[in-house]
Amino acid sequence: MIQASAADELDALERLLAERACERLILELVRRLDLGDPATVCELFTPDGVWEWPYGNRRIEGRQALRGYFGTRPADRLSRRMCTNLLVTVESPDTATATTYFATYRVDGHSGSAIVPTRLPVNVGHYEDTFRKLDGRWLMASRTLVLPFGGPTERVGVDGQAQ
Repeated sequence: MIQASAADELDALERLLAERACERLILELVRRLDLGDPATVCELFTPDGVWEWPYGNRRIEGRQALRGYFGTRPADRLSRRMCTNLLVTVESPDTATATTYFATYRVDGHSGSAIVPTRLPVNVGHYEDTFRKLDGRWLMASRTLVLPFGGPTERVGVDGQAQ
């Protein structure tokens, strides 16, 4: 006998809406980091939300800690994250998981006055996310960064060239 899972409680439209809400959270988080106000990333997480990197045992837990961490991002940092292979799996009416591959292009020292010459990404990896639906709204409960390819952030001069 096949046992029904909690995800089976959702009809096709509910599942699609949950998947899209989680996808949108992933994309909004990247937009806020690259183009918006990074400190507001914390608003996309549950109150006890976690951002962690297993390499180096880094872990940031709770909205206040997340706000503090992302709020200290250097003002002269220029970054763009390319996300792909985004796969959301709805596990129940109130929980979901996702895997997203990414490449991050990033430099520090950018003044905004010059185009930065093309360079290789500083990080390539994937995110493993969990989501919870609280009070009718999907939020990120955790994000784990899996980083098999990474390097230091380069500093550029006023002309956009490496220093």
